[in-house]
Amino acid sequence: MSRRRNRKSVGYSPRIIVIFLLSFCASGSASEARPPQQTWHLPDAAVEALHNLYSGNSAAASSVALRLQTDFPNDPLGYVIEGEVRWWRVYCTSLEYHFNFLEIKRLPHVAKDDPDLALASKAISLAEERLTEKESAPMHLYAGMGYALRARLMDLHGDHGGTARAGVRAREHFLRAKELDPLLADADFGLGLYNYYVDTLSGIARALRFFMGIPGGSKKDGVRQLEHAIASGEMTAAEARFYLAINLRTYDREYERAASLLEPLVRDFPQNPVFTLMLANMNSLLNRKEKAEGLFLSAGSMDIADSSCSARVKEIAAAGKAKLREVHTDSPH
Repeated sequence: MSRRRNRKSVGYSPRIIVIFLLSFCASGSASEARPPQQTWHLPDAAVEALHNLYSGNSAAASSVALRLQTDFPNDPLGYVIEGEVRWWRVYCTSLEYHFNFLEIKRLPHVAKDDPDLALASKAISLAEERLTEKESAPMHLYAGMGYALRARLMDLHGDHGGTARAGVRAREHFLRAKELDPLLADADFGLGLYNYYVDTLSGIARALRFFMGIPGGSKKDGVRQLEHAIASGEMTAAEARFYLAINLRTYDREYERAASLLEPLVRDFPQNPVFTLMLANMNSLLNRKEKAEGLFLSAGSMDIADSSCSARVKEIAAAGKAKLREVHTDSPH
């Protein structure tokens, strides 16, 4: 008799057990339904710098990058951002027309003491040094961005071997960043560019890639990864949108889709001359002459602090308006 009373006094009624189990299942379901979040987020200062950069205020962006370097001398992020600032200045001053496509021209062989190349090397060395102390997805991302900048500079100066080697190293870091943080969309920016470009190589280049041991790529995967960076990237969303548009124009002749990708950039960053000129070029290829002319006029009238960039933008805008009077044999219409 006493045994039954004791069991009753310390036990739980069936109803309480059911309620407990239901509440546990409900909380578990809610947790499973909540989408997982990436573990890394771009610092506010870096967000500010990139917004200034894409808004056409490279001086303000550079100022923030230099402040980050001073405050955190062992952190590569300030150098990565300054590298982006320098790259977009080079992009602006190197613009030219190649037939009907607005592109950046190849420059002379890069010098060993090139300051832009030195900046990329600084970002790489700092990130890789930190990785020897403690491995993390952000440091792999920064190292990958440093190698990606090096690859772009090598390509700009016609060093194909240097471009390939830097691209492969960037890919390795981006892949490892994704292994450590599968939701890191900014790593997909670098992987997407690699996959897209490698899949567009000519037959000769593909053969050389095989003999050099360069990993292959898939354009389809590249587009998907770039779209993920556009949708969820904190550091590379604008850049991923821009380069996907340029690639679709250059390699796939998808002018309509390319224009639709650029339009949000021009809307959000109306003082960025490169974005505006590229959208003008897309509309020119689509034979939308009135819209293209308006965009060329807008770019040519921008107040650009960098004198070299300003002069190039005015030249390109004037050339673009002149081309509107020509017959575009490459037009889809």
